[in-house]
Amino acid sequence: MSTHEEAVTRYPLQWPIGWRRTPSIQRESGRFTETKWTQLAEAKTKRQAPVANATALDRLETQVEKIGGIDPVMSSNIRLRLNGAPDMREEPADPGVAVYFRFKNRATVMACDKYQRVADNIAAIAAHIDALRRIERYGIGTLEQALAGYRSLPADTAADWRSVFGFGDSEIVTTDKLQQRYRERAHAAHPDRGGTDEMMMHVNRAREYALSDLMA
Repeated sequence: MSTHEEAVTRYPLQWPIGWRRTPSIQRESGRFTETKWTQLAEAKTKRQAPVANATALDRLETQVEKIGGIDPVMSSNIRLRLNGAPDMREEPADPGVAVYFRFKNRATVMACDKYQRVADNIAAIAAHIDALRRIERYGIGTLEQALAGYRSLPADTAADWRSVFGFGDSEIVTTDKLQQRYRERAHAAHPDRGGTDEMMMHVNRAREYALSDLMA
């Protein structure tokens, strides 16, 4: 997938503003599978296995291409390797995925964090796009009408609350430590102290994300 003109980062996850997050305790086991072949003696047998990250990513890229989407970027908490490829060996604590692309020159986004695995969330978006493509097949509506509700809002960088408050990836964070950092950031961001309303909103959203994760 190529670099998006709006500079959405592939890592860490940039969740779109306005999209509701699924609390971690409400996330479900995945239902998306792929076929695996096993060679036994002179015969091959097949079985269904949970979809892998690479397979799910291929499905998503194929579906975006089929609807004519361009400049796609998948943003997630899968770390990137030195060559820029996703490191498929790990499963992040936050499995949410957002895919940003342009459809008929309009910024578009879809996001999913319903499932416990990144691969299932990627596959869910791919399956959803495939379902939307069927609208035109039946002649009732157009794909453009179907995608009208997915206009892209800015990525909510406040979702990366550790970065906002200066916590390391592996640092243990308590609500007391969070509150102390919040007061520091809020003091600098407040409009009466040289900040702006937007900066203050950003800090407040970051605290909401942090509390949601810490209380899960």
